[in-house]
Amino acid sequence: MSHQLLTIEVTRLDAAQVRLRLTGELDYDTAPDLVAAAAELHGEQHVTIDLAGVGLCDSSGLSALLMVHRGAGAIRLTGVSARLRQMLDRTGLTELLAVDNTVADDGDLRAIG
Repeated sequence: MSHQLLTIEVTRLDAAQVRLRLTGELDYDTAPDLVAAAAELHGEQHVTIDLAGVGLCDSSGLSALLMVHRGAGAIRLTGVSARLRQMLDRTGLTELLAVDNTVADDGDLRAIG
């Protein structure tokens, strides 16, 4: 099984808003990359994380999202697939994190715990 790296594109939308566009797999091996990228934002007030390009998210990925939430003033998740939304619902993270209601095309997204 080949491992797909995570790429993180950072776009400053304005003085208080930043978007992180993730592509690849958000898992045990790559979750620290997301945490490190978010730490470089130094507590931006509003961080949007676009997950439309994420092909896999495991429990380490969920943990990384939670850590980013704790370090930022506010985060919003966009491009969340139906499967990932289900994982967020089951873990109670949709009550903690702002998740857009628009659903990304699942394609072959695999969300594993």
